[in-house]
Amino acid sequence: MPNRHLSLATLAQPRSLMLLCLGFASGLPLALTSGTLQAWMTVANVDLKTIGFFSLVGQAYVFKFLWSPVMDRYTPPSFGRRRGWLIITQLSLIGGLLAMASLTPERNLGAMAVVAVWVAFCSASQDIVFDAYKTDLLPPEERGTGAAVSVLGYRIAMLVSGGLALWLADGFLGWQYTYYLMAGLMVIGVATASMAPEPDNAIPAPRTLEQAIVEPLRDFFGRNNAWLILLLIVSYKLGDAFAGALSTTFLIRGVGFAAGEVGVVNKTFGLLATILGTLVGGVLMQRLTLFRALLLFGVLQTVSNAGYWVLAVTDKHLASMGAAIFVENLCGGMGTAAFVALLMSLCNKSFSATQFALLSALSAVGRVYVGPIAGWFVELHGWAWFYLFSVVAGVPGLLLLIVCRDTLSFAQETGDFPRRVGYAGPYRWALWLLLAGASLLAAGLVLMLAQSAGWLDATPVTGYCWQSGAALISLAILAGCCCDFASMRRSRDAG
Repeated sequence: MPNRHLSLATLAQPRSLMLLCLGFASGLPLALTSGTLQAWMTVANVDLKTIGFFSLVGQAYVFKFLWSPVMDRYTPPSFGRRRGWLIITQLSLIGGLLAMASLTPERNLGAMAVVAVWVAFCSASQDIVFDAYKTDLLPPEERGTGAAVSVLGYRIAMLVSGGLALWLADGFLGWQYTYYLMAGLMVIGVATASMAPEPDNAIPAPRTLEQAIVEPLRDFFGRNNAWLILLLIVSYKLGDAFAGALSTTFLIRGVGFAAGEVGVVNKTFGLLATILGTLVGGVLMQRLTLFRALLLFGVLQTVSNAGYWVLAVTDKHLASMGAAIFVENLCGGMGTAAFVALLMSLCNKSFSATQFALLSALSAVGRVYVGPIAGWFVELHGWAWFYLFSVVAGVPGLLLLIVCRDTLSFAQETGDFPRRVGYAGPYRWALWLLLAGASLLAAGLVLMLAQSAGWLDATPVTGYCWQSGAALISLAILAGCCCDFASMRRSRDAG
């Protein structure tokens, strides 16, 4: 049961400060290989096609689950399985950022691309280990606060490596010395990881790499309602993803605000609201069960999208834009704190690096792929209907949450997961369909990278891989959910 006597003072405890610093180290490299690097290349007059190609660096964050089993299986010689990998990835990031600082886009574009890929790889690897570390370290009653504090550190780091880095590079230090400074700030992570406690190692690590790859899947898909929970992870923040997909375009083109006005309000009200929402969410989760927190925050983040609908149907006012952005980011921050706690609660500590990487990759599906659907919907129906639809898009996730209530409550109270019974054959076919679809998507990614590099022209095959892979994954999830519903009905009849 949640501890009802904790308060905001919990956020100032040593463990929370440690998670804040590690969250900061986790979030710092992201902008340095994306937005901030793009700004540096833009100032250096690099052509748009090349800048666009550099955006592929971010694929490391989507496919990080591919090498996460290595970090579950092997233990570095010093500091333990989790802290050892944390320090290795952080030192590698410092080396990568120092190398980026020594280069310039004008003279070393090819070398900078290689180093940027290395930094993104090390950053994604650090995320894998940090997610596993806090999952292993925190007991269920502290996961809400831990998630909130780590997300807060991550957001502060994105501000430092994003807006603050641009300001320093433009007016004071220049680009190279700014990157040197960012490399120096990574020392915060190394120092914190060196002093932090290693999680309890009583739970055994996988004995072989094969076991580290196969067992996490077998463990997760052997649970009761596993496929419904999988769909819940994809859909819980789907409404949020729709609302945010075209928000900047809507405010500038749809409502008529100046780009500078949108930027200032987003950087002030948006950031403040996200930080406040994350903190409030973490404190409230100490007083609520995981299910109630997910339901309450899910309702709030869904309803908050209506603020953009109000902007679409009323006259333009800066105050109304600020209010809509503040409320949406406040509720979204609360939902994020609860959602990260959900992902932690779903991980078996023997394979927490692999399972968290897989689950977080699935949670990014909505954010990554709703963009084309959003643009098509706006073209057909306009902004007002689009934002009403974004409210409706959040409802399926809430309904799935209610369906999975017993499973989530059992996991929070016991620290274990109820195992499924029956329908072994259909479940096996659903899992094979899922793996086949994921393989096709991976093949499509490889072909897309090869095509972007100019090695071959495989546009039709790439499109086939993406479409077939998405269709097979959708079919697999549908089949698995049908098996889960049938299994629940059998359990009720037996009871």
